Amino acid sequence: MSTKLFELLLQASIYTVTISVVSILIGFAIAIIVSAMLLSRQRLFVLPGKIFISFFRGVPLLVQLLLIYNLLPVIGINVPSIVAAIVGLSMCTAAYQAENLRGGFASVPSGLVESAEMVGLTPMQIFRRIKAPIALRLTFPALVNEAILILKASSLVSVVGIVELTRMAQDLAGSTFLPLEIFASAGLIYLAMNWIVALAGGLIERSLPGVPR
Repeated sequence: MSTKLFELLLQASIYTVTISVVSILIGFAIAIIVSAMLLSRQRLFVLPGKIFISFFRGVPLLVQLLLIYNLLPVIGINVPSIVAAIVGLSMCTAAYQAENLRGGFASVPSGLVESAEMVGLTPMQIFRRIKAPIALRLTFPALVNEAILILKASSLVSVVGIVELTRMAQDLAGSTFLPLEIFASAGLIYLAMNWIVALAGGLIERSLPGVPR
């Protein structure tokens, strides 16, 4: 395979990385809200949180992307394909991240929180100094795994017209009749990207407070 073809794959991988990173960050912000709803003592908040997670974990991501892509224009929202793709990936990963965070926050020892209350810490101080660090440390490996899954799942956004790495590989394989070389190269690029994510995740995890180095 020529250098020019490999460069085209690398250029397409920029879309893959961009869409994945933006979706993971937006999804994390949504996940914090949803996990808080799940842990709320008010059923008014718990039920919508459960419905959100059930829908986005129960419906295939491909169907979610097609639904969002076709639904937005119907309700009068015309956005570029890349926005629809990011919305779909963000909502999907938010559901999984919310469940991870819910488990993390639920695992914070109640005695630790009660001790903090006894010494006079405010709810916000307890969240910032005790709950959030412990929950993040407990859930961080699962969040890294979710990031890797979203990076691979981003190949599905080609259904809404995004020419990311997989779509570019398909186009090049069809026009050059070199499917083996093209898809093998795309696979190596995916492998390299996921290896970097796993490596960075390991380094960040070891830097978290309370983790043995």
